[in-house]
Amino acid sequence: MATGTLDHTSVLAALRSPRLLKTEVLGGLVVALALIPEAISFSIIAGVDPRVGLFASFTMAVTIAIVGGRPAMISAATGAVALVVAPLTRDYGIDYLIATVLLAGVLQIVLSLLGVAKLMRFIPRSVMVGFVNALAIMIFITQLPHLIDVPWMVYPLLVVSLLILVLLPKLTSAVPAPLVAIVLLTAATIVFSLDVPNVGDEGELPSSLPSLMFPDVPLNMHTLSIIAPFALAMALVGLLESLMTAKLVDDITDTHSNKTREGWGQGVANLVTGFFGGMGGCAMIGQTMINVKVSGARTRISTFLAGVFLLILVVGLGGLVAKIPMAVLVAVMIMVSVGTLDWHSINPKTLRRMPLGETMVMLVTIVVTVTTHNLAYGVIVGVITAMVVFARRVAHLTEVVDIAHPDENTRVYAVRGELFFASSNDLIYQFDYAGDPENVIVDLSDAHIWDASTVATLDAITTKYAARGKNVEIIGLDKASAERHVRLSGRMGAGS
Repeated sequence: MATGTLDHTSVLAALRSPRLLKTEVLGGLVVALALIPEAISFSIIAGVDPRVGLFASFTMAVTIAIVGGRPAMISAATGAVALVVAPLTRDYGIDYLIATVLLAGVLQIVLSLLGVAKLMRFIPRSVMVGFVNALAIMIFITQLPHLIDVPWMVYPLLVVSLLILVLLPKLTSAVPAPLVAIVLLTAATIVFSLDVPNVGDEGELPSSLPSLMFPDVPLNMHTLSIIAPFALAMALVGLLESLMTAKLVDDITDTHSNKTREGWGQGVANLVTGFFGGMGGCAMIGQTMINVKVSGARTRISTFLAGVFLLILVVGLGGLVAKIPMAVLVAVMIMVSVGTLDWHSINPKTLRRMPLGETMVMLVTIVVTVTTHNLAYGVIVGVITAMVVFARRVAHLTEVVDIAHPDENTRVYAVRGELFFASSNDLIYQFDYAGDPENVIVDLSDAHIWDASTVATLDAITTKYAARGKNVEIIGLDKASAERHVRLSGRMGAGS
């Protein structure tokens, strides 16, 4: 880093700068306020008491602020995790849920140390764009229940909130617009005794601090057989969402994060959460966008304070927090949705320039995510679709050309392109077995053998010529291709 440049992700730099510290503190406060109804809603989805989700959000945020690899990213109780564990809670109860959270934490630590974070490099940009756009759509959709069959006064409050959120940043950035909207609209609701849905209607807020606990379940293989599938699903969903969110924040802030540390940090956070009776969680993209894009926070301070403020608000100021109208929080999330959507990616000019395969991958990711309400499913299907599109594209770049006839008994073919299962399967049909002379040379100087399927195809070509009494010589192999060919040739089955 150049001399004199301020590292905005540094905790020490923020502590030394009143301006940066104010941004971090206010960012944490806004996130904490937005977390409350979300955590309560996810608790209901998971089939547990609201306190379980709220305590999970507190412990996740505070722990990941210390051990995580991506500064300013928010982790808390999430809808994806709630959907995974809901059937378990319904059938077996809260103790089995806590045991599952603890096992999921262990699995996340193990998987991260084994290098699962390195798999992020295989997620194409089109999947990332689809992931971001699906997230924006899902954030918006989840707000709609708060706008249907509600008192008419909700709509004026929503409009005023949106106006504050849009116009205030153009006048000043001294105070986050969401915080101003929350304070003003809450005050107006109390002063004018407006009868509108508020945070208190979402569920009872806790009145005491979380305490250490251990799940009351039998420690045997039967218990493991019950919780293991849910724990593995929770671990994978949590890691995928967290690593994708970390990559998104990297792009927004133009900084790099330690994905392996973020992975095992999520595991540690889930262990801590489990021992305090929380439902577990992972990175929250919506709240992270509030923190990073709306509030402009960049350090671990905002994440830590989001957890601390959340606990203070629900335990110490629960009566006041319960009066916050849902309309203003819905407005905040709508603006997050608008800001999250990659508008450039859906611009007609962009879509016309973009290859059809790339657009299809983005759309598949969006459709699967929005349909299943699970970001992990969308990313997995999107990556598989991208692999198929890539394989088809590369397969058509392979060609076989007749390049020389040194004498009347010899013919030389040049094979060009990347040879793997998708491209090499058609290779066998591009030679004139009946019409070729006695000696055939296959030149692979401009090709590369990537897998066993290609070796099996080359063996099949050699066998077809041999059946007609003709000789085949394969030349021009690079070192890696030659080693693969020598190791596998004759051992794959000629017809493979």
